[in-house]
Amino acid sequence: MDLADLLEIAETQRTKQKPTRVHCCTSTGCRAARSLEVLHNLKSATEAAGLQDQVEVVGVGCSGFCGRGPLVEIDPKNVLYEEVKPEDAASIIDTLKGGTATATQGDLNHPFFSRQLKIVRQHSGKLDPESIEEYIAVGGYRSLYKALYEMSPAEVVEEITKSGLRGRGGGGYPTGLKWATVAKMPGDQKYVICNGDEGDPGAFMDRSVLESDPHLVLEGMAIAGYAVGANHGFIYVRAEYPLAIQRLQKAIQQAKKYGLLGSQIFDSHFDFKVDIRIGAGAFVCGEETALIQSIEGGRGNPRTRPPYPAQSGLWECPTLINNVESFANITAIIREGSEWYASIGTEKSKGTKIFALTGKIRNNGLIEVPMGITLREIVEEMGGGVPDGEVKAVQTGGPSGGCIPASLLDTPVDYDSLMAIGSMMGSGGMVVMDQTTNMVEVAQFYMEFCRGESCGKCIPCRAGTVQLYGMLTRLLKKQATQADLEKLKDLCYMVKETSLCGLGMSAPNPVLSTLRYFTEEYEALLQPPAYLNGKVTAGSVENSEL
Repeated sequence: MDLADLLEIAETQRTKQKPTRVHCCTSTGCRAARSLEVLHNLKSATEAAGLQDQVEVVGVGCSGFCGRGPLVEIDPKNVLYEEVKPEDAASIIDTLKGGTATATQGDLNHPFFSRQLKIVRQHSGKLDPESIEEYIAVGGYRSLYKALYEMSPAEVVEEITKSGLRGRGGGGYPTGLKWATVAKMPGDQKYVICNGDEGDPGAFMDRSVLESDPHLVLEGMAIAGYAVGANHGFIYVRAEYPLAIQRLQKAIQQAKKYGLLGSQIFDSHFDFKVDIRIGAGAFVCGEETALIQSIEGGRGNPRTRPPYPAQSGLWECPTLINNVESFANITAIIREGSEWYASIGTEKSKGTKIFALTGKIRNNGLIEVPMGITLREIVEEMGGGVPDGEVKAVQTGGPSGGCIPASLLDTPVDYDSLMAIGSMMGSGGMVVMDQTTNMVEVAQFYMEFCRGESCGKCIPCRAGTVQLYGMLTRLLKKQATQADLEKLKDLCYMVKETSLCGLGMSAPNPVLSTLRYFTEEYEALLQPPAYLNGKVTAGSVENSEL
């Protein structure tokens, strides 16, 4: 495979495409709403109408508007149909001959679509994710070729550094700095790991990217391997993402067949292979040292740092770990340049971010927006606000994040602004809550999640999350006093400051943020001090659970 071969594949694919393409989402969410039946009926209706020479029905990745799925879009007419039923398929095809569709037509000019800026999701909902030829036809693997033949590894690292890309897994660590650290480490064996262990409640961004555009992630990993001097990559994906795993497996086989993964990529001296490792579904394996231990075949427990994985990671070799969305940004940066990427977003948060917008909101789904957009623009304009009543809070960052009150909806969405108000970007979960939501129950829900997901290795996390859950339960049962509330706060800070890894360090965040902004809801549950006499004493939570 050389550049001429790649361009020939692209041209052949573009030539064979038919004038009209009917895109039907075949990602997990829409499949649950019978989109595969819709796809089958669309193909049958096209043949029945005698339009197979002009019309191509294509199963595509996620279009984003998941709350209205299954979605069907006609290209280039730019018409979208929502909540399509299998029995609507024939009428949709009939519109190509002047008929009327029985399905509901969506509004592609709605802010949900028009306010988005798609870099990572630019091909989602447009391409067949199981066709490498379609990916190549839109410029796929050109960035890898450019990196190999027009840039040195150091220049690739420099380009990523200048772009300002920060890790999309939640921590926001500068991606270029991480790449540079691995690149300068000595040793012949280095690794690249894609962290696809997405486990936040309400989050499905990485799953969607893997299901919709697997080659985009593979190409980003290969470029990373070239830049840091690694020849072997792993993608760590949860077992409960079977469609993502299936499409990744197929994509790896296709790329190897074309010489885009494996030995002598593009007839160069660069070798890079990718293997998939399937995780059992432990939230703590999102932490990079726990993930490494899991790949090595051990229990997914974190370890103390330093040394950091960039210094001593997988099998004690220098290892680069980024998450799915981070790798999915790489091809665009190499193709368009760091200056272009750095022009998007805010001073310290560059580019775009994908959010899973869910909860008490009219428009649920995936959005990709430029950094710096406000929460209000996302929730009220793009999301359409809550169906009944008003927004009470927005939870960002999953169990590691916090609850932001409606009074702070004008906060820009970027790493530093969210941290300043007690929350965080996280991997991209965004749950909207209305006035009927009990914020103490929300805190209890997230603490129950963290209690169950703690690996148990360190006492502050193992015992602290159990105690915090118990304290919140007693509050909700109206069995706590002001003294208990003070102990709750103290314990939050103790767990936060003494836990071994990010799970424990961030577990108290939902409690602290709700205490900070919704104190009155906690205080309304308190009992007078006399309640202590002979009944419940502070801290006497179910010790049997420890």
